[in-house]
Amino acid sequence: MKKIENGEKALEIARRVLAVEEESIRALRERLGDEFRRAVELVGACQGRVVFTGMGKSGHVCRKIAATFASTGTPALFLHPAEGGHGDLGMLTRGDVLIAVSNSGETEEMIRLLPAVKRLGVPIICFTGRMGSTLARRADVVLDISVREEACPLGLAPTASTIVTMAVGDALAVTLLEMRGFTEEDFALFHPGGALGKRLLTVSDIMHTGEEIPRVSPGTPMKIALFEITSKKLGFTTVVDADDRLLGIITDGDLRRLLEKERDPLSLEAGNVMIPDPKTIGPEALAAKALQVMESHAITSVVVVDEGGIVAGVLHMHDILKSGIA
Repeated sequence: MKKIENGEKALEIARRVLAVEEESIRALRERLGDEFRRAVELVGACQGRVVFTGMGKSGHVCRKIAATFASTGTPALFLHPAEGGHGDLGMLTRGDVLIAVSNSGETEEMIRLLPAVKRLGVPIICFTGRMGSTLARRADVVLDISVREEACPLGLAPTASTIVTMAVGDALAVTLLEMRGFTEEDFALFHPGGALGKRLLTVSDIMHTGEEIPRVSPGTPMKIALFEITSKKLGFTTVVDADDRLLGIITDGDLRRLLEKERDPLSLEAGNVMIPDPKTIGPEALAAKALQVMESHAITSVVVVDEGGIVAGVLHMHDILKSGIA
């Protein structure tokens, strides 16, 4: 192998590769039309799973697109076409949609699967670079992934064509995501691990509940309210009615200010001291959103309430820090 010494030449080649791939994506965008709409409708109406199949580099791309679909609310998996002909076709069932990816449209292992797929009544969406190919003729929907040229100067290594294939898959997945109203909370359900999982934790995942919630009634003497604040170690207490509906809160800061103003503050009742209408958040909100609320209002805790205003939990800044979100 020749030693690479010319750095400028290397940059020139890299820029050419990116230019070819950029042009391929631009051409793809301009030719999207009715077939893409039909693909969206077909996958959107799917009652089963979206099954991807492809050989070689197309297979690698299929695995990535299937993972994107699955993580954005569309159940999906990868079926190796060669293994499909030896029993794995049982992964495909009525109600599924098959997305077959082949640049040539003549991949032998995939062509052999088509009769069995048709007998199952499974609709086929084809990604191909040859609109007149065998696979394209037998598919229900055909998406054109052709490119004018590969970035590889030999025209042999799939480069621009794999980028275009990936882009079509991403476009389809994100279109479905938006049209279904898929939310950050939905996304969190499919990403429980790692840094992303932490960022997508919901308030209900880390809030204090049950006996950990500091709570007093409006008629509670401040002496007892003080004990509640101290014993629960969250720096405040909620003030709730008989149905556990939030009326207000009392913080340790409020107590300090009360001591400065009142001659006998502990003789007062919680309802006379509380701050009404405190900042609240719903249990299904992202914990990162709760952090944003705390930072924007310069507070260290927030009360978690359901749609009826009933206290479901409390969340402190320390809980968010301990969870690794911030």
